[in-house]
Amino acid sequence: MAGSDRSRFTVLLALLANAGVAMLKLVAGLLSGSGALLSEAAHSAGDTSTQILLLTAVRRSERPADQRHPFGYGKERYFWSLLAAFGILVSGAVFSLYEGVHTIISPHEQSAYVWVNYVVLAIAFVMEGTSLVQATRQVRDEAEEHEHSMAAHLRGTDDPAPRAVFTEDLAAVIGIVLAAAGVGLHQLTGSAVWDGIASILIGVLLAVVAVLLGRVCKGLLIGRQADPRLVRAVWEHVERQPEVDDLVDVQTMLTGTDKVLVCARVDFIDNYSAGDVEQACIRIDNELRELFHDVDEVFIQPVPRTNADLRQRVLQRYGRVLTD
Repeated sequence: MAGSDRSRFTVLLALLANAGVAMLKLVAGLLSGSGALLSEAAHSAGDTSTQILLLTAVRRSERPADQRHPFGYGKERYFWSLLAAFGILVSGAVFSLYEGVHTIISPHEQSAYVWVNYVVLAIAFVMEGTSLVQATRQVRDEAEEHEHSMAAHLRGTDDPAPRAVFTEDLAAVIGIVLAAAGVGLHQLTGSAVWDGIASILIGVLLAVVAVLLGRVCKGLLIGRQADPRLVRAVWEHVERQPEVDDLVDVQTMLTGTDKVLVCARVDFIDNYSAGDVEQACIRIDNELRELFHDVDEVFIQPVPRTNADLRQRVLQRYGRVLTD
């Protein structure tokens, strides 16, 4: 299954799970009067809207390049994912914090339907767990493809959709445990404060998730460089070419999921003709695309390595690791 197809399936499964769970939690919360269940309902409703935004992100980012957007629409995935992170913060975290404080300030008697909470939370745990397993499987498979650990892949992935689903589902499972603890302690002690504390903890959890996802999407939107291993591999391949005297600078940027823009400044051997340099540029372009499937666009600029201004710019950007 292709990367986009896997992301679409993962997001769709999470959408169906969250939509069903949100309705169950809402009914249980209204019947029992549990603030923790109402917070969890808001949590799942927020996740549902998030999945809709992520599906939009996957679909719109696959549009081909055109005259107005010559590098394609890959960054749309980052924009819609940023909106999804904001949605988690507003629809889930803020409501959960409000509900928790309100429950502590204005406690209420627990309803006779408290047993409904446990049934709904058990069903929710199974449904959210199923979605989490699928998201974990995709993240693990992608990490293996890129020869990363899962943690490293989650930090550096250029596809925010599976990361968002994995993080949300993990938060959802933790939220269910917190809600169950709040409901149980409320029932055991008779104090609604535990219910309120559970709601506040769910709100804090959602706020942390939203901030983490937002930071990743912000970095991708601004224009993050490609995997350093890819940058180094590109650098070494270009330097090995017979026409190349020295490679002065390499800049890369993620223009979408599995799409990398490469800009190389190359000092060609002086006794090669302009025609030889042109043919070398074409060959290097083709080889980079063939060797590194993520490379989408290649720009090669002939420059002298002795140019002091250019060397200083490279030095300021990378330090002496590459400039030397």
